Amino acid sequence: MNNEQFNDRDVSNGYFLVDIEDYPTAGWDKFKRTLKRSFRGELFVGLWVVLREMIRFDIHTIKYPEEKMPIGPRYRAVHEMKRLWESETERCIGCGLCEKICISNCIKMDTKIDENSRKEVSEYSINLGRCIFCGYCAEVCPELAITHGGEYENASDQREHFVMYEDMLTPIDKMKAGKQLEFEGFGAITPHEDERVKKTPLSY
Repeated sequence: MNNEQFNDRDVSNGYFLVDIEDYPTAGWDKFKRTLKRSFRGELFVGLWVVLREMIRFDIHTIKYPEEKMPIGPRYRAVHEMKRLWESETERCIGCGLCEKICISNCIKMDTKIDENSRKEVSEYSINLGRCIFCGYCAEVCPELAITHGGEYENASDQREHFVMYEDMLTPIDKMKAGKQLEFEGFGAITPHEDERVKKTPLSY
């Protein structure tokens, strides 16, 4: 391979020159150019398109934030902490798997032993400024306690935007109304799982 093909600097092959008129300097020439461009037809085509859409009243836009686009059930937005349907207590058992698997190191958890000698979560926070919404925390959770909800408006005026445990936990009134939505993504319960449940004797 030689360098002769690179020495040829003629790049005009396959190109054509555009006939560009000289820029008018006189006022009369500028006025004639304006008239020529205005009555060429493109202006009226654009005006007709706008008028046609106004007459139709077919609104293509969404009145945000009053109206929002529907999102899929597996959309990974701001986290939610679920409660148990039977006792309305927190599902989180404080195992710390979500904190360990978090690749952006945005989950901080602290647990303590309550009066019944059971582990409970005392402090839990997620730094949404660091979170990349990968979904690993929801996937590794054995109790399906932490999920990704549909609330994607997490703008903040601070760089350190934390979400505390109480803010993510499902409210009691929402639980009583039966409005807690179950997660349909990774690790979710299959539709016919209740039929497969077997009662086992308790030895304690």
